[in-house]
Amino acid sequence: MEHNDHKLLTTSHQIIKVDENSCREIDDLVVRETALTVYVNSKEVATLVCSPWDQKFLAVGFLCAEGILKKRENLKTVELDGERGVVSIETTSDLDLTDSVILKRCITPSAGRSGTSVHFSADSALPQPVNSQLKIKVETALKLAADLQERSCLFQRTGGVHNAALAQGEEILIFQEDIGRHNTLDKIHGQCFLEGIPTDDKLIIFSGRVSSEILLKAARMGVPILISRSAPTDLAIKLAEDLQITVLGFVRGNRLSVYAHRERVIL
Repeated sequence: MEHNDHKLLTTSHQIIKVDENSCREIDDLVVRETALTVYVNSKEVATLVCSPWDQKFLAVGFLCAEGILKKRENLKTVELDGERGVVSIETTSDLDLTDSVILKRCITPSAGRSGTSVHFSADSALPQPVNSQLKIKVETALKLAADLQERSCLFQRTGGVHNAALAQGEEILIFQEDIGRHNTLDKIHGQCFLEGIPTDDKLIIFSGRVSSEILLKAARMGVPILISRSAPTDLAIKLAEDLQITVLGFVRGNRLSVYAHRERVIL
């Protein structure tokens, strides 16, 4: 689905708009929300609440982020039925899908799983620390954050989506928007997995708060630098230190804050 096809991404809704000077009825654009049920080898795995585009990338990236899909050669087919809201994935081996891990789990767009104890007990082992010599200039980080905001057309029109991008140097390679902030990273991960795009020399720019889940998604992609226009949580910072990921927060205008692994930042 093309991102510029706003008729598929949004719908019109009549609202009452109130400001200091008037109260009037207008037609307003709101983003569409859909549910996508993921099947792996005919087993129902999860229902993801998401935006209705790049859903193949989302499903594959979600499985990669959960530690289910690890090698491209293990993936046979990915088939999307957009009308039914179903994506069917076939792999070369029978994956271990148990109720205690992810079977039939419903992922909401705002918070995902709740509680760090549930998060770490339910997931596979933590990823390996990211070993990368990549560095970034402050000016580059500020430029990329500004570029992300400039590309966020759907957010500017509706205020209803999050966005993220994969960049190399000063160039944004992949850009994603979704109602779920976690989904934006999963879509990037899925596209990199399917198209064989290496990530160890890339960085992520992100619009939202950096929670432990967001940090782990970046770590499972092997991305060494995470730039956000918002703040990280304390657990995300701890994980970033342990997993050797540089975290820059409040990257806006001409300012930023370095929260972890400052050695990659050229001040």
